[in-house]
Amino acid sequence: MELIAYFWEQEDADAVAARLDGVVRRGRFHGEDDDEDHPWLVVLQDVDHAVLDELLTEYDGWLETTVDEPASAPPPLPSGPKRFKRT
Repeated sequence: MELIAYFWEQEDADAVAARLDGVVRRGRFHGEDDDEDHPWLVVLQDVDHAVLDELLTEYDGWLETTVDEPASAPPPLPSGPKRFKRT
């Protein structure tokens, strides 16, 4: 499962990426024009969640998952036409 951790400072993102073998990228929020307001993100694969939680707390970061919700099954189709009046 791919996890994305966000940090405001590049140094913090670099430190976490070095410890957890992640990839540092520059993130974007929708509607933000100023590049200085964009967070740094670290893309992580298969990490120990206990260690990640400690690093997020230490470096004031937050986590986002990219797992899609499974689609629910559609309701069953009727077996025949509905009749509103008796014939």
